[in-house]
Amino acid sequence: MWLLAAAGSAVFAGITSILAKCGIRDTDSDVATAVRTVVVAAFAWLMAAIVGSVGSLGSITPHSYLFLVLSGLATGASWLCYFRALSQGDVNKVVPIDKCSTVLTVLLAIVLFGETDALVVKLIGCAGILAGTLLMLERRAQDHAVEGRSWMWYAVGSAVFAALTSILAKMGIEGVESNLATAVRTLVVLAFSWGIVLARGKAGEARHIEGRELLFICLSGVATGASWLCYYYAIQAGVVSIVVPIDKLSIMVSMAFSAAAFHERYTARSLSGLGLIVASTLAMAVFR
Repeated sequence: MWLLAAAGSAVFAGITSILAKCGIRDTDSDVATAVRTVVVAAFAWLMAAIVGSVGSLGSITPHSYLFLVLSGLATGASWLCYFRALSQGDVNKVVPIDKCSTVLTVLLAIVLFGETDALVVKLIGCAGILAGTLLMLERRAQDHAVEGRSWMWYAVGSAVFAALTSILAKMGIEGVESNLATAVRTLVVLAFSWGIVLARGKAGEARHIEGRELLFICLSGVATGASWLCYYYAIQAGVVSIVVPIDKLSIMVSMAFSAAAFHERYTARSLSGLGLIVASTLAMAVFR
């Protein structure tokens, strides 16, 4: 069941990237992140209420609260970096770098959780993902990315914080119902993202988001909420070093939609890189 949940997480995460890109063409990425977090939080708490886990808030230990809060802060930082990168660069370059969080997560899971089953396959898979990412980062004359490399550093930051999110969340959801854990973390992300917006004096911009972009921002929040619910159930019930690679297969969804919606084109080299990432990810999932 947790494998199906991980697959669902990948599909919704892939859709999230495209919907978010549509919503930040003219909207500041920090403001968009804060607005969509409101949607994610509402979605997460609704699901926690539906499954009846809200009443268990008092039973969460201080240890779990600590790691859920830390995981939420890492998620907020990852989102801010990711959507800033998307606003500046092409999906077909930002997403592969972000998905490199798989490598760091797998390595940390091996060290911290002792997930050493099929260790050779995991290490080879990590090497394949890194090689595939490098192949996909070719620069072409028709690229739409703005001048400079700031988008790349934001994408790298997103990957690092995303890896920390998974590890910290695993430490914080032991004995906590996954929907409730997701809801608690979302409150932290909500406070963090709006804190950034307020600190930068951008709060007023939220009232002037164009209607079409607001719709896409909200839809990306719903997709994120669905992805989270699947993802955190999967890492609670399954093996982190397997769940994370499956979740990162969302790259296929993102790449397909970026070609259709934004007319981003792929060369034989970039497609080879995508194939290598997917093959390496599947290898880690199958030979577990």
